[in-house]
Amino acid sequence: MEKQKVTAEEVRRRLQELQDTSYQEFHGKLVPGCDNIMGVRLPALRTLAKSLARQDWEEWFAKGEDLWYEETMLRGLVLAYAKLEHPKRLELIRTFVPDIRNWAVCDCFCNTLKDAEKYPEDYWNFLEPYFTSDEEYEARFGAVMLLSHFVKVEYLGEALKRLESIHQEGYYAKMAAAWAVSVYFAAFPEEVLAWLKDSPKLDDFTYKKALQKILESYRVDKDTKSIIREMKQRG
Repeated sequence: MEKQKVTAEEVRRRLQELQDTSYQEFHGKLVPGCDNIMGVRLPALRTLAKSLARQDWEEWFAKGEDLWYEETMLRGLVLAYAKLEHPKRLELIRTFVPDIRNWAVCDCFCNTLKDAEKYPEDYWNFLEPYFTSDEEYEARFGAVMLLSHFVKVEYLGEALKRLESIHQEGYYAKMAAAWAVSVYFAAFPEEVLAWLKDSPKLDDFTYKKALQKILESYRVDKDTKSIIREMKQRG
């Protein structure tokens, strides 16, 4: 059976059918600066993406004629869901990441890229340049991919070094680095606490935000939080 060709016009029509204007206003408040939100809930986007991923989608994906936030989100989800050889997927990820312009698309895309857990070494090597990128959402992409797929003891030391290498000044890059530190801390409290005490090469904002996120984590016990609270006060 011949696959149906995906077009921007068809995608917009299907999105309009799924539009929820009350959600449009709500979600718009969660993604500051994003003024092209149509208002489609994520479960509906995921269902649509899985359908599109079974069609002839690559030309639509490559053109990137996104008018709506949801179109960019869909392109990321389709790329994550589609049946592809992983070298081809990595090639397309490289072309897609520059189109990420907000935290929501970045984080949803990273979380959905389950391929990274099948081919961890290839993805680990692929991600390296993103940590030193001058682009805010490229750096965030690297950090969120770490916390989504590489919170494993064999990656711990190098992961912390990669987080130290993020010097992009954007708020969302720094917050992702802080979030990643807190996730690694929850998984490996002794090792990450020793690293935090050893003056890591994090900028002051990221360091303090990491401590704050550790304090907010339900996975960190009270005694450990007391130590972190003292470190935060001294900082």
